[in-house]
Amino acid sequence: MTTSTTSSAGDTPAERTEPQSSMSARVQEKLAADVPYGIVVAAAWSWRVLLIIVMSAVAIWLLSHVSLLVIPILIAALLATLLQPAHRFLLKLKFPPVLSSLTLTLAFVLIVVALLTLAGQQLAAGFVTMQASVSAGIRDFIALVESWGISFDALNYQELLNDLVSTLQANSGAILSGALGFGSTATNIGAGMIMALFALIFFLKDGPKIWSFLLNFVPRIHRRAVDGAGYAGWGALGSYVRVQIFVAFVDALGIGLGAWLLGVPLAMPLGVLVFLGSFVPIVGAVLTGAVAVLLALVANDWINALLMLLVVLAVQQIESNVLQPLVMGKAVNLHPLAVFLAVSAGIATLGLVGAVFAVPILAFINEFIKYLSRKPWLDDPDPEPQQKVSPPPEPAS
Repeated sequence: MTTSTTSSAGDTPAERTEPQSSMSARVQEKLAADVPYGIVVAAAWSWRVLLIIVMSAVAIWLLSHVSLLVIPILIAALLATLLQPAHRFLLKLKFPPVLSSLTLTLAFVLIVVALLTLAGQQLAAGFVTMQASVSAGIRDFIALVESWGISFDALNYQELLNDLVSTLQANSGAILSGALGFGSTATNIGAGMIMALFALIFFLKDGPKIWSFLLNFVPRIHRRAVDGAGYAGWGALGSYVRVQIFVAFVDALGIGLGAWLLGVPLAMPLGVLVFLGSFVPIVGAVLTGAVAVLLALVANDWINALLMLLVVLAVQQIESNVLQPLVMGKAVNLHPLAVFLAVSAGIATLGLVGAVFAVPILAFINEFIKYLSRKPWLDDPDPEPQQKVSPPPEPAS
């Protein structure tokens, strides 16, 4: 007995012989044609954007749990970009790579310790001289409040002292845990500093070798592009660090010199504070300027504070309208809005650490992507991926 396959009367011979998979594809195309094109595009973009958001959230979560490892590495990378020109200079003088990296690291540590020691001495001496001014300021404040009809004589100081002691006793456990937490944080900071210095030595000594090793994880067909983009981003990172140090020095010199001329105490520590605060874009300048004005108000009077405010505003205007466009803009080529958004995102995700590292990371990514979009390696006939963009190998130690 033979079996026959029936078909509808309307089927053509071509449709009867068409494979089932091809017919399914045609059905799907007909169904997709019923969905508006805008919805299709929006859906395609949506799942990709959601995937990027999820991966970014996971990366931030992981970074927050390994911050003791990541932050020292980032600090060492920034310092390595700063000290790399000096390292190359010492290599030209026939210094061994190990000796050059150790010398530069030790010199950097000595300079930082000397600045902090000088600022600490000035701070201790300034507090002694400020004691009389602060006492006079407190007396003036009390006199001002009493002129409003509020008498401090009615206050029971002994009762306030007893309440303070009772509050301290009731919260002794929280105070103890806070002190232990501060000790743990100080220990982590010390360990992070040692790790950063240790990584800095090897970044200076074996930086190209480390980068060549990391390129082994990139597919060979893309290795040349990633190599050139990495060196382009590294160059932008170095330019940012050097220019940021110059801008911070100008801010510290301007505000510190203005405070000294106006007779504001602690001018030297204030300059150091402004220098360190300038590494946090936008936020650091505002906070350190507010500290300078508040110090002038407490130590002197409101007229001196107003003059200090004018000095701070003048220095910040010079930075914003002269230094940032002419120097910083040419170094990293970032729009001020991009800098503001990067700092805001860094503060929202990782706090002060995010604010410090947001702009240099953005500068690296910006130059990395710009290099990939230019595709200069396509114009280079050299088939070796690292011969053009990698620096020459360092002499062996």
